[in-house]
Amino acid sequence: MMDAIFVLFGQGRTLDPLQMALRSIAVFVIALVLIRVSGRRSFGQRSPFDSVVVILLGATLSRAIVGASPFIATVAASFVIVACHRMLAWACMRSRRFEVLVGGVEREVFSDGAFNAREMRAALVTRTDIEETVRQKTGSRSLDNVAAAILERNGEVSVIRKRA
Repeated sequence: MMDAIFVLFGQGRTLDPLQMALRSIAVFVIALVLIRVSGRRSFGQRSPFDSVVVILLGATLSRAIVGASPFIATVAASFVIVACHRMLAWACMRSRRFEVLVGGVEREVFSDGAFNAREMRAALVTRTDIEETVRQKTGSRSLDNVAAAILERNGEVSVIRKRA
């Protein structure tokens, strides 16, 4: 049985195309399981905290496909990454301070017709960045109909229109 697995999946860095293809299928299925275990958060919110999981999983699981690291060890490391993510997410749910530390805070960069230079400096965004987002979201060059622009924790800018 073990010999059949070694023949199908190969070992080390000397993989033929069929072995690499079979590893790709296995890693694809494993990645789907990891995504389900990780929860919707890591692939839905796209916050920096969640992006770390995506980057690490991609880097780690790719090593299993090409044989750069032992297959089982790579899959185990990937499960540990997902477990750490879930534990941090759980801790963020329990502690607002921890949530701010890990996920950051939203910043109101425009309000009542004025840009907030302090918040913009803290977030490293420019007036042009905010104006571009307003154009994209409202279809207008003018900020006259904008009550506020808020840089969210995931890096997106929410535009709140003035009430008519």
